Amino acid sequence: MTLNSEPEHRASAKLVRSLTEAGALTPDWAETFRAVPRSLFLPDLVWAHDMVTGRSAPVSRSGDPAAWELAAYANVPLVTQWDDGQHTGSEPGTVPTSSASMPSVVAAMLRDLDVSEGMRVLEVGTGTGWNAGLLAHRLGSGNVVSVEIDEAVADQARGALLRAGLRPETVHGDGADGWPGRAPYDRVIVTAGVRAVPPRWLEQSRTGGVILAPWGTHYSDQDALVRLTVREDGSASGPFLRMVEFMKLRDQRLDWNRFREHVPDFPGDADVSSTTVALADLGGRYEPARFVMGLRVPDCAHVINRSDGDGGGGTATAWFFDLTSRSWAAAVFRSGEPDATVYQSGPRRLWEEVEAAHRWWVGRGEPDHTRFGLTVTAEGQRAWLDDPADSWAV
Repeated sequence: MTLNSEPEHRASAKLVRSLTEAGALTPDWAETFRAVPRSLFLPDLVWAHDMVTGRSAPVSRSGDPAAWELAAYANVPLVTQWDDGQHTGSEPGTVPTSSASMPSVVAAMLRDLDVSEGMRVLEVGTGTGWNAGLLAHRLGSGNVVSVEIDEAVADQARGALLRAGLRPETVHGDGADGWPGRAPYDRVIVTAGVRAVPPRWLEQSRTGGVILAPWGTHYSDQDALVRLTVREDGSASGPFLRMVEFMKLRDQRLDWNRFREHVPDFPGDADVSSTTVALADLGGRYEPARFVMGLRVPDCAHVINRSDGDGGGGTATAWFFDLTSRSWAAAVFRSGEPDATVYQSGPRRLWEEVEAAHRWWVGRGEPDHTRFGLTVTAEGQRAWLDDPADSWAV
């Protein structure tokens, strides 16, 4: 397959060079990235996402071809669908539900997948089809199966793959079920955030096979890329590689509406106390403290609401909601005050669990995510620090 134009060739070559220099793209993938350009898989209207501000801006190929091509080859994520396809118009929708991942993320995940000739790969989350196209070019279309839950997205990806001269099996279905018709797989690569590893992925993998997936807890939107190796007994275990953030599997999304009845009247009859734990101690986006809190405080959702005050001060409230009961906690941090006010309600003392998790993390030298790992068995999931034998349920 060849590129459509000399400008596209130059843009693609420039992207390959930058990804290679950054260490995301390994030499064995370079020719594939040159041969299968991202632009072939993008719709006419995309929304370029700014990772710093969190805002997405529309870019139309018909309205501004130069800006569209620049976005197509930029190392930025591009939203391609909002609100499960219910959104119309060029302005951003409410919730992004399909996208083209950052090229550096795509390249690094394919590097970590560690494929070789003859391997059979299952991809969960087809999206635009670019990742499936890269795999098909490298391994042969007959060795790649990609599953997409959204029928319209699957159809668009299938069309793009055909135009690119690639024919991996593209299935409209629930990726959590895998695709047993082509199992067993040597590799499973997941391009959606996972909160519980579906057992079908393990069942459909060869012994020694690898499952590469963005995994996290409902505590936050954070994901960490986990690389699980499947064992003879059907379990799988492996380390977290780095922090990422993906749209979640549709049936594993957190519905925040479920907490509407948790706090009918704040603070109501909640118990009141204080804490010397600072807001910064809870960790920011991509910081290990927040990820570890999710590992050590299971079945808990966490969000921070901020309000700016006069003179640059303000108040931040960290909320914690139990997923299995009506228990909740809130820690209110006020600018200039050394202690925060804590409110707790329900049988589960969520803030006390958060404080204990923070002490545990500090007491072990504040390890980052790369020292943690995950083991998945038929009984559930267990996280561990340094040693898989020393684990706890998540």
